Amino acid sequence: MHLLKSALPLALLTGLFASCTSTPPTPNPEQTKKITGVFVNPHSAGSHDHFKAEPGYQKTYKVYKNQTVLSSGAPSRITIDLGLQRAVLYKGDEVAMDYPVSSGKRAFPTPPGSYRVLEKLKADKRSNLYGKIYDAEGNVHNSNADSTQDSIPEGGKFVGASMPYWMRLTWGGIGMHRGDVPRYAASHGCVRTYSAAVSTVYSQVRVGTPVSIVK
Repeated sequence: MHLLKSALPLALLTGLFASCTSTPPTPNPEQTKKITGVFVNPHSAGSHDHFKAEPGYQKTYKVYKNQTVLSSGAPSRITIDLGLQRAVLYKGDEVAMDYPVSSGKRAFPTPPGSYRVLEKLKADKRSNLYGKIYDAEGNVHNSNADSTQDSIPEGGKFVGASMPYWMRLTWGGIGMHRGDVPRYAASHGCVRTYSAAVSTVYSQVRVGTPVSIVK
């Protein structure tokens, strides 16, 4: 009787150890990510959320497009984020495009606010304020000229910067157009739009399309 009583607790103890070690715990994906340093995008591939969650989103030149949404007949609107230097084209409430822009630098900031497209000109639009000044021989005298401040040499001329795909936002000279788009604010106030996106953006807006510029 004494031996039987002592053997029973030993069997139970052995089974307890076996149950604790036979099945390894399921790893937590978040903990695994922290340990391995490998980024795992939690959103569905091809979605806008997936695109935004990718590392380097703010600095990338990649353009997100949803062709199904672009083809819809829903009204367009644009939101420009000055902090991210990116713009989003919506069709209705769905994201159709997400693309890089370059807004006004510190000396010439792009003013936040609510606007509407006032005018569209695909070509033959030039700035009457900023551009280049040439001398009488046709050589560039000033490659970053301000027509209101910089003098023109005798026989020379001022040529305003080309602004194709012009979409005017204010009668004071602020608009969206194709231009150089470094991944920081660099313009004289306009919203330069990336070349790989601007023709589609131009085709999707009309006079009256709402444009919101936020910090």
